[in-house]
Amino acid sequence: MKPATQYTKSGRINIAYQIFGSGPVDLVYIPGWVSNIDWMWACPELVHFFEELGKIARVILFDKRGTGLSDRVVELSTLEERMDDIRAVMDAVGSEKAILFGHSEGGSVSALFAATYPKRTVSLITFGVFAKRRYDANYPWAPTDEERQKVYDMIENSWGSGDMNLESLAPSKADDEEFMDWLANYFRSGASPSAAMVLTKMNTEVDIIDILGSIDVPTLMMQRTNDIDVKIDEGKFIAERIKGAKFVEFDGDDHLFWVGNTQEVLREMKSFITEIEPNDSRERQLVTILAARIISSDNKENQVKQTLDRYINQYKGRFIQYNAQRFIATFTGPSKAVHCSLDLANALRKSDVQLAAGVHIKECSLGDSQSIGEQTEDFVDSIIKQIQPNEILITQTVKHLLSGAGLTLNPHPGIYASFFDESLSLYSVKNYFDDDEDIVPIQKSTWPQNSSLLENVLQSIEEHLSNESFGVDTLCKELGISERQLQRKLKAITNKSPNQLISSVRLHRAKELILNQQLNISEVAFQTGFSSPSYFSKSFKKEFSLSPTDLLQ
Repeated sequence: MKPATQYTKSGRINIAYQIFGSGPVDLVYIPGWVSNIDWMWACPELVHFFEELGKIARVILFDKRGTGLSDRVVELSTLEERMDDIRAVMDAVGSEKAILFGHSEGGSVSALFAATYPKRTVSLITFGVFAKRRYDANYPWAPTDEERQKVYDMIENSWGSGDMNLESLAPSKADDEEFMDWLANYFRSGASPSAAMVLTKMNTEVDIIDILGSIDVPTLMMQRTNDIDVKIDEGKFIAERIKGAKFVEFDGDDHLFWVGNTQEVLREMKSFITEIEPNDSRERQLVTILAARIISSDNKENQVKQTLDRYINQYKGRFIQYNAQRFIATFTGPSKAVHCSLDLANALRKSDVQLAAGVHIKECSLGDSQSIGEQTEDFVDSIIKQIQPNEILITQTVKHLLSGAGLTLNPHPGIYASFFDESLSLYSVKNYFDDDEDIVPIQKSTWPQNSSLLENVLQSIEEHLSNESFGVDTLCKELGISERQLQRKLKAITNKSPNQLISSVRLHRAKELILNQQLNISEVAFQTGFSSPSYFSKSFKKEFSLSPTDLLQ
């Protein structure tokens, strides 16, 4: 029987989840590409698989942000936000630690989660997982740019038609019309064409190869020999780089784990899950390091420290070392560290203080600030020498994990030669305040902690939802940013102009109000900032391809 769908917040995003099963251990299923947890229960093969898992574990399902029953978002999601969604769902159901079962793209996120949060990971199970999605000589199994373009074209031209080449994901079911109809509906209910395109392009940039060696939890990797979507040698390559990973190869060519020889897959999973020995002694995890030099001609240490405290806390970082000339801080992910660096640089320059910052991600000991500091000295010494004032440099490891972060990165001539004789390329982060534009005085300074630019924009729109005169001018004043800067930043993150985003937020809120059926259409129009019901109806139909009245029918 299909379990009830519930919601929890990850930041300001509603994440849909379900729980079932009664086993002694928690298992979180992280689906690949797109999903819809309600539609999962319309597939007998998948229901059977879940019911078998439910006999040995409490199973937790969820739709990641932007897909299925979770909030649809207009921006790219970072891997960090995806991990935040997993933690939010685990917290909501009272799961301190769980087995992570990741399929395809979900396996990549699961692997990163296991390396970053080993204390919350019992073990890692993957099926048909990839480490990157763009071909290069060192990873020849990934699709070429031309092959990825064919996928983009399929999404663009065939997403709504049913001609999506889904047979390649489940060749053993190619002649099963009922299953193929379900699979097409499952994907379409999981994401719109534009959302599917955004997710696919984000996945093209993902690269977790550099962090595989930091995974230190029991790991089971499974794959079928002739999987077309993810090559068998690709899986073996990944398994070889994870300490103690068990790699199991099954006959067949299905990429979907719930079709084909599923009994063999279930048997392997059950054996692995029931034989896991609890291990609470893990002492290492992935940590993002921000090392920075402070350049100031005046004695402004107190003012600088207050600014540092504000932004480090806002992005949930913590100081490891600090003095008037430099500091080291750690974060749970690279996107937080880089955005914190950008905000710090822009805040400090208002006081004629310059920041030179470098960001790297590496495996460190848990809980010992002094130890982390000692382990990062080689990075600090190397990177500090290469950074110019008002410059932010990141290593290639960080770059590979920033897909969806809305940042512009440019190759830097320097390299970081690590303590282990590993040479990593460096990249500079484009700071949008580098264009010598005037900084607009900030009218509002009470944004919630850990809020990104987009979250601040969305909150401002929500607060002024019924104000029809609210526009870009007011938005820029509240954010303390010029219109041109806002235009560029939102375009990079959402591919929308500020006016388009304001209109889209209003219309999506209006849609929710209409579906609640507590207000009539005229009331909804005025409550969401439209000057007249007729203009509202015209805008609504343009956005959703149906009128407000049609929505109620």
